[in-house]
Amino acid sequence: MCRTDDKFEKDLKGVSQMGMGHMGMKHHMWPGMHHMGGMGNFPLIGDKLPQLEVKTTHGMMIIPDNFSGKWFVLFSHPADFTPVCTTEFVGFEKRREDFEKLNCKLIGLSIDQVFSHMKWTEWIKGNLGVEIKFPIIADDQGKVAATLGMIHPGKGSNTVRAVFIVDPEGTVRLILFYPQEVGRNMDEILRVVKALQIADKNKVSMPANWPNNMLIGDDVIIPPPGDEKTAKDRVTGGDMVCYDWWFCHKKLKS
Repeated sequence: MCRTDDKFEKDLKGVSQMGMGHMGMKHHMWPGMHHMGGMGNFPLIGDKLPQLEVKTTHGMMIIPDNFSGKWFVLFSHPADFTPVCTTEFVGFEKRREDFEKLNCKLIGLSIDQVFSHMKWTEWIKGNLGVEIKFPIIADDQGKVAATLGMIHPGKGSNTVRAVFIVDPEGTVRLILFYPQEVGRNMDEILRVVKALQIADKNKVSMPANWPNNMLIGDDVIIPPPGDEKTAKDRVTGGDMVCYDWWFCHKKLKS
């Protein structure tokens, strides 16, 4: 991971000079570089999620195949029977129907065994009154976690709080990594699923804190023009409001 030989330094210098957008090579082909401390490559945004056969609390599954035609959120947690993870699972279950309204499923994961997951969800139901209805992957050998870069050596041997949002074509659309000591914000994950779906459907982008942006409220951002003529014609009018030709926004039609 920490190579300092001349070839590696030359490779890095060359990448820097070319710029990320003009490298002409895929991320996993950088010489001498590996994701997650040399544990191998893991999918990044825009990559297809690798096909994985997994044991879950709902039986054997193949992902992403079992979610074909649906969005899904795959999230890892460090361990069963831990306080922060328990609050997260209750939080995800409380929002599960909101995700399902967006044609989006939830699936959890840790490196515990399936009977541990089952006993833990039984405890949650009996003591907290919440039945966990989404499946949990029992990755007791750590193979899925290693494939998806969920184990960060600097944070120990358990999985960190990883989140992968995957679209109906099996493409990774968002990745989040939280440390073990900080629980996730379910509303933010739900917001991103909504935003991605709207962006795909309308070919627009979302501002910061959408739909409560401090500048443009719940408006969406129109992609910048691709040529000078279109740029000159970009002015406020109709359903479009422009700060400048490169920064225009509009309200979505209901």
